[in-house]
Parts: sequence; C-alpha cells; structure tokens
Amino acid sequence: MFSNFDFGVIIRALPYLFYEGMSFTLMLTALSALGGLIFGTAIALMRLSGLKTLGRIAGLYVDFMRSLPLVLVIFWFYFLVPYIGQWLTGASRPISVGAFASSLITFIMFEAAYFSEIMRAGIQSISRGQPAAANALGLTYAQTMRYVVLPQAFRNMLPVLITQTIVLFQDTSLVYVLSITDFLGAASKVAQRDGRLVEMYLFAAIVYFTISCIASFGVRRLQARIAILR
Repeated sequence: MFSNFDFGVIIRALPYLFYEGMSFTLMLTALSALGGLIFGTAIALMRLSGLKTLGRIAGLYVDFMRSLPLVLVIFWFYFLVPYIGQWLTGASRPISVGAFASSLITFIMFEAAYFSEIMRAGIQSISRGQPAAANALGLTYAQTMRYVVLPQAFRNMLPVLITQTIVLFQDTSLVYVLSITDFLGAASKVAQRDGRLVEMYLFAAIVYFTISCIASFGVRRLQARIAILR
C-alpha cells in the first residue's frame, strides 16, 4: 500500500492545507467555543435560578441538543436558518445565510448544551457558604455570581472546558457535509484532485492527532497546577 507513497503531494499542499484549511478550522473552533461558553453560561444560570419555568426550559434545551447527532443538527440549521431569516424579515423568499453562518450557529447552540452542564457542575462545586456570606455583605444575586462564584467556578472547570473545546476542534471536521473548506475539507479536495487519498487522509489524521495530544497534555498540566492551588 505504501510502495507508491508520495510525500511530495503533502509538501506541495501544505500552504493550502494550513492557510486555507487549518486557519478556518481554528477560527470556527474559537468562535464556536466563545459563543457556546456565553450561551451555555446563560443556560446554566437559568437552571440554577430557582425559577421552575426557566429551569425546565433550560433542561429541555440541554436534553434535546444532547440527544441529537451533531451532523443532523448541522443539516437542520443549514436548511432552517434561511426560513427563520425570512420569517423575521418578512421577505418573500428564504434569506441566504451561507454555509459558514449556519455552521457557526449550529456549533454555538450545540456546544452550549455541553458547556452549560460543565458550568452548572462548576458553580455547584462552590461552597454554599460563600454565596451566603456575599448576601450577608449586601451583594445582589448578580454581584454574587459575578464577583464571588463565577471566577472560582471558571478556575475549577477550566480543564474540562478545554477538553470539551478539543472535542469541538475535532467535530468541526463535520462541516465538510456543507462543502466548507476546513482542514479536512482541504485535504479531501487535494486528495481527489491528485488521486492521493492515502497520503492526504493519513496526513490529516496525523495533524488532528498531534494537535489533540498536545492540547490534552496541556490540560493535564493545568489540572495538576489547579490541584496545587486548591
């Protein structure tokens, strides 16, 4: 199988793979993680608010998103978002949103369900005595969460958040179903153009493996440091 292995096709494709493909993958991962973290924090606070209606709505959202395959959600948003745009703007036909916008919305909403559970666990790990002490000092609920609970919760759950972001980095390869040129999509295009499927898909696997392993090693180092601070 490797007798005709051609390293040259990989070397010639490196600028395209990393400047076009990997840069898009990293950008989509960063924007999705940031949006998912913000939206997920709001969902976690809804579940912990003590208001039953808000808690049930947030719980249903999390259960719904976590029960669906990601690739199905990508397709769903890709075809649904134009109709939502049409409904919001009153246009006569579906609004063209584009593959990137629909994929970004998909990942933010999908990852928010997972980030919210991480956030909820992190907030609940904080001793109840600290919010009570903050309330005794006259801090409101919002001030207590902002200045007392969330900073400590973020520190405790940072390794898990980074681990979920590594999973997100791997999941972004699913955007190939929308013909977006992420890293895997770029490798696939080169493979089909040059007829070098083995070289390109093997190289793509090595790159994903290397980046994920380095990030996982960083998470273990961070966990050890946080354990010392505790």
